[in-house]
Amino acid sequence: MQLTESQQAVLGLPLNASVFLEGPAGSGKTTAAVAQLMQWLEQGTPGETILLLVPQRTLAAPYESALRSPQAVAGGLVQALTVGGLAQRMVDLFWPLAAAQAGFAHPHDPPTFLTLETAQYYMAHCLRPLLDDGLFDSVSITRNRLYSQLLDNLNKAAVVGFPISEIGQRLKSAWVGEPGQLRVYDDVQTAVDLFRRFCLEHNFLDFSLQIEVFYRYLWPLKACRSHLFSTYRRLIYDNVEEDTPIAHDLIREWLPQFDSALLIYDWDGGYRRFLGADPESGYTLKELCESSIQIETSLVAAPQMQSLTRRLSKSLSARRVQVEEDEQNNSLAFEAVEFDLHHFFPQMLDWVCERIEHLVHGEGCPAGEIVVLAPFLSDALRFSLMERLATLNIPTRSHRPSRSLREEPAVQCLLTLAMLAHPEWGFLPTKFDVAYAFMQAFEGMDLVRAQLLAEIVYRRKDGWPVLSSFEAIRPEVQERITFLIGERYERLRRWLAQSAERNDELDHFFSRLFGEVLSQPGFGFHTSLDAGRAAAGLVESARKFRWVVSSMFESDGAALGKEYLLMVQDGLIAAQYLPAWETPAREAVLLAPAYTFLMSNQPVEVQFWLDIGSRAWSERLSQPLTHPYVLSRAWPPGRPWTDMDEQAYEEESLYRIVVGLLRRCRRKIYLGLSEYNEQGYEQRGRLLTVFQRALQSVQTSERRSG
Repeated sequence: MQLTESQQAVLGLPLNASVFLEGPAGSGKTTAAVAQLMQWLEQGTPGETILLLVPQRTLAAPYESALRSPQAVAGGLVQALTVGGLAQRMVDLFWPLAAAQAGFAHPHDPPTFLTLETAQYYMAHCLRPLLDDGLFDSVSITRNRLYSQLLDNLNKAAVVGFPISEIGQRLKSAWVGEPGQLRVYDDVQTAVDLFRRFCLEHNFLDFSLQIEVFYRYLWPLKACRSHLFSTYRRLIYDNVEEDTPIAHDLIREWLPQFDSALLIYDWDGGYRRFLGADPESGYTLKELCESSIQIETSLVAAPQMQSLTRRLSKSLSARRVQVEEDEQNNSLAFEAVEFDLHHFFPQMLDWVCERIEHLVHGEGCPAGEIVVLAPFLSDALRFSLMERLATLNIPTRSHRPSRSLREEPAVQCLLTLAMLAHPEWGFLPTKFDVAYAFMQAFEGMDLVRAQLLAEIVYRRKDGWPVLSSFEAIRPEVQERITFLIGERYERLRRWLAQSAERNDELDHFFSRLFGEVLSQPGFGFHTSLDAGRAAAGLVESARKFRWVVSSMFESDGAALGKEYLLMVQDGLIAAQYLPAWETPAREAVLLAPAYTFLMSNQPVEVQFWLDIGSRAWSERLSQPLTHPYVLSRAWPPGRPWTDMDEQAYEEESLYRIVVGLLRRCRRKIYLGLSEYNEQGYEQRGRLLTVFQRALQSVQTSERRSG
């Protein structure tokens, strides 16, 4: 591994030092940390004594890749953990020491750890009667979003470090709008209190309870500290700026106990603020380290990209960066930008796809080095881009962590087939759902033939869904559908009929359906890696749901599989499964929301920014039940959130996202601009203004030089 002089300075520090390594994204800090990890192992440090701490498990990918390489020295397993993962392990290990004190009703029974999905399910279980009676009746959001925002409030209280009893009051004290919203915050407090009592009664631990039990009840105990201090002797803590205040508090107390430690901090980070990240709190850890090193030179961006970053930094905020560049550097900056103005949104998409085709087929740029970004990636936008690029023979992939399971086409197919295979559960899919499932299930099946087949074979008999045989169809219609499709349909129909006799658990059903039928030659999932990943996520989700919920349903005889399908139909948000974040084996253009790409922390050659006139690049998401800034440690309780605060937030947010994207681009960005957005409305957002101001400054400078 070839290291720069600044990176080698990290390795040259004393073995027992604590080091704070800081700098911009792309300067090689993680590479230096990986080299430090490998050096520790080569010097004989047992791997199990090294704690690799990250705010999000996916950020440990560079370390795990190095540890899997042939050059890695064998020496024990290095632990890559988040503070949440560490908390869960400690709660599981020391449960008897904290259960009674924390208020659990059955301290002698083992705990049950809830995933995001199962926590939403139990939140729904608690609140459904109250919602039917009018709780949150003035809030117009889907129930799954309601549940996730309530859980987010609980999580914020835990990671910031204030009691959940203060959630409603903190939100109310910051509100300056219509008085009716205050009643919504009262409902928020009612809901979180009810859910917390439910969890304590049943020994359930969602993320917030795991953090609270660990930090409030276990961390102060000598037994817990002795175990952690003796187990982990060296620390690498990457992306400190993306972690929460409670994580920083933990490391602040723990740091003196490590033999050596390396803390890595990205300037202008904090993209996970909506999840509780606190960059300011993280930076205070620098004071506790014996040494600090700054690495400022980018190893990713070309000179023109670096010049563009400096120029836009000045346009975004003159207080942040004072740029003094000559005319040559001004021109150099905008060699890294290409844009074109279009009247309508589809014209912009056509231009983007033409440029991608030229890059891939004309210039030989790998498709995997291209990313298409938007503030939000709607289903319509995702479909339009994928279809356009598919006709150009360019592979694509997309990733949206907030996308619910039921929105994935492969998952919709599997869910519909599960309903057909279990008629006793009482689900009655529409004929369109069945036709769509056929289109996904059979290779080469178009929507017209899928609808024709569904119209003929799908019936409701005595209130139950039934699929009839292909052989019963009139010969002339069989020919229209084709006998090849008919043979595949019969194979699927017989398999579904036989599955009813096996009475498999739902996750086993999904796994067998994928492996024995849908992934076979001639079926729709055979060559689709995206379908395989979606199916794997569904299987894991259903399995974890069964593990957590089965005991409750065994007592009352309810169908566990039916409950899971009901939950997914309600818009269950998928938990984060690591395979969905891993880079696929094939090269493909990535379509993603801007923040999702930033949190993956992977540089690319070329970026396309869509719809730069949209206000969504800087505006905060509408969340009527929560507020990431008001529920942060930096916000004084009782201080109102005003329009000036909102404007300051937008400026700060836009600065971070623009600079973060530019620092993760090696060569060039393409700006997609249309006068009318996806919904047909004219737009003039803050990001567009920034680029206009920067371009005008360059033109003015060029006129002066002329």
